[in-house]
Amino acid sequence: MRQLAYIWFNIHKVLSHIVEQDCWENNYNKEAYDLHLVRGKRMELEEVMYKRRSSREFLTKEIADEDIDTLMHYAMSGPSACNKRPWEFYIIKNAGIRGELRKVTKYTDHMSPLIIIVAGNTKRALALQLNDFWIQDCSAAIENILLGATSLGIGSCWCGLKPQVRPVKKVQTILGIEKHIVPLGLIHLGYTAQEPEQRSQYDKKRIHIME
Repeated sequence: MRQLAYIWFNIHKVLSHIVEQDCWENNYNKEAYDLHLVRGKRMELEEVMYKRRSSREFLTKEIADEDIDTLMHYAMSGPSACNKRPWEFYIIKNAGIRGELRKVTKYTDHMSPLIIIVAGNTKRALALQLNDFWIQDCSAAIENILLGATSLGIGSCWCGLKPQVRPVKKVQTILGIEKHIVPLGLIHLGYTAQEPEQRSQYDKKRIHIME
């Protein structure tokens, strides 16, 4: 029995190595894993955390497709309940569509060269009373986009859509998406003329330690 167990252990080890090597050779995960090397050195995490601020004035300079792709990698690296990954991302480059989206609420009216709509696909989310977990999943993805944008020197502004009924319906109409895909947030992205100062909103009174 010991000999059989030893043989099986070694077979499993070899197979695992083959699968891992195949993944790297076929570039399944290597691209995402090496993203930070491809784009060069990023800011340190602490610097990104404190530099992330909401920007409402943007330059007309367009964001490179490579950087948009990087942000999508970051967005989909976030956690989701039971790994359902119920998110959908709409990259809005078209000036006409961006103009319509800016009018959805008075808080979304900013002139940015790029808008990303993050929406939840409720058919892919958990069922019944757990369905609303998609909101947390997509919120985590949005925060990853904001932090990722900061690390790339790109300004951002997260404008909430859900739970406002009318703005959600307006965005669904503008983008021509079905009712089970619910827009959660509208993100303005673009380069800014001035770099915002780092800021911490730490408040010790909000921390409650139970020992």
